[in-house]
Amino acid sequence: MRYIVFVLGFALLSATLWDAFEVIISPQRVTRRFRLAKLFYRSSWWLWSATARLTADEDRREGFLGVFGPLSAVLLFGAWAAAIIAGFAMMHWGVATPLNVAPAGVALRTYVYLSGTTFFTLGLGDVTPVSAAGRALVVVEAGLGFAFLAAVISYLPAITSTAYSSREVSISLLDARAGSPPTAGELLRRHGNDMKELGQLLYDWEHWSAELLESHLSYPVLAYFRSQHSNQSWLAALTAILDTCALIKSGMIKDCPLRQAQLTFAMARHAVADLAQIFARSREPVAAPDRLPPESLAALREMLGKAGVELHDSPAAAQQLKEIRQLYEPHLERLSEFLLMDLPRWFPQTKTRDTWQVTAWERYP
Repeated sequence: MRYIVFVLGFALLSATLWDAFEVIISPQRVTRRFRLAKLFYRSSWWLWSATARLTADEDRREGFLGVFGPLSAVLLFGAWAAAIIAGFAMMHWGVATPLNVAPAGVALRTYVYLSGTTFFTLGLGDVTPVSAAGRALVVVEAGLGFAFLAAVISYLPAITSTAYSSREVSISLLDARAGSPPTAGELLRRHGNDMKELGQLLYDWEHWSAELLESHLSYPVLAYFRSQHSNQSWLAALTAILDTCALIKSGMIKDCPLRQAQLTFAMARHAVADLAQIFARSREPVAAPDRLPPESLAALREMLGKAGVELHDSPAAAQQLKEIRQLYEPHLERLSEFLLMDLPRWFPQTKTRDTWQVTAWERYP
């Protein structure tokens, strides 16, 4: 029986260390079905999102959902630490490590205490092993404790100060260009006939989409980190850019940066498709209303026409736009359903102020 417990403890320790290595150290996409981190996030997010769905107030719900990202990272570290401590405790119990307080017949809870004080390098010294095998396990666990804490310290700035901040800067810059929440119609309206500037913006968002894909595949927890404003999100920003590129690719807009729109669309669609595969693996279509029915397309054409942006009114262009939308909208809808992030419309239905125009103390006239 003790040997079985030893093997189980070693297996738990090995699986935990490998999982932590894949999440923190190795910036590679992992396709293996069973992972401790994946199981942790699937179960905890299911419970967290189910609770959020019961909250009627939108601001309270967004505030509640915004806690999950950083809190889940801390809880995952705690789960790893608990698993490592339990693994070493089971190994000590499996080999019946004699201790200075009780040379024989030590209870499992005492080994858990020994493992915990060793892992966190407390150095209390009240419970110590007296055999060579027990001392070797203590030395190994103490070294792993130092390495684990160092990895955690290096991991947190990577996902907060670097990847998260870089993502949010571009989203904030989009506020004055595409409204709050951002929409393709508002982005095109505000640029008017300045297609050169629009081409530069799409170029920047091609790079943003590539950085989003790489960072969120390397650190999936970033997808749960929400923007600081309830009317902004990385998914909404990506949707607005894809919608804009779709309009240009369909041939509806004259004298537009077609080549850059094609490149940006390819990268943004790659990002949303891969992320949907990671977070919302179900291939079942999400029951969602058409984001751009014919009457909305007509209203969009009228709104842009007033701003000097003419949309071709041809069945061929409308059909091509519909086909292009099918390349990315199903992925967006699955991500929206899973992450509880609303997708923006194609153009604002009512006149609203941008985020930069509204603060807690004053409103821009």
